[in-house]
Amino acid sequence: MEINIRKATIDDYAALCEIFNEIDALHRKHLPQLFQKPDGAARDKDYFLEQIADENIALLVADTGGELVGFVHAMLKEPPALTFFVPRSYVSVESLVVKTEFQHHSIGKMLMNEMQTWAISKGVTSIELNVYEFNQTAISFYESLGYQTVSRKMSKRT
Repeated sequence: MEINIRKATIDDYAALCEIFNEIDALHRKHLPQLFQKPDGAARDKDYFLEQIADENIALLVADTGGELVGFVHAMLKEPPALTFFVPRSYVSVESLVVKTEFQHHSIGKMLMNEMQTWAISKGVTSIELNVYEFNQTAISFYESLGYQTVSRKMSKRT
């Protein structure tokens, strides 16, 4: 199976919404108090257009034979300009998704490697991401790539 990693284009919108639907369903299943099914498309088209136009955002897709099978969405960020933060820039991975039937073929790793190349070209000091505790598969995957837990977000329902 030949995989091509490239920047997303407007022509990818519908296929990306299908992939978002898959990951959104997983989050709704495990965290229904946080996630709900949208009435329309998985992501607004104007939002999508903003993401692909912004040079400080990487929306990279994996395709095989013209079929989109995954993507990574990352953005350049800086911490607030507060005296106790070290001034730096970093990339935040907002989403990484590979369709279920295409997992375990190194596609996620290929997407993360290409995103890392993009991040390095931006001169960042680190790449950061958030992952929900229920997603032990993703946690193991990120750890295999060298990511380490830095903080933990906790919640209590009232």
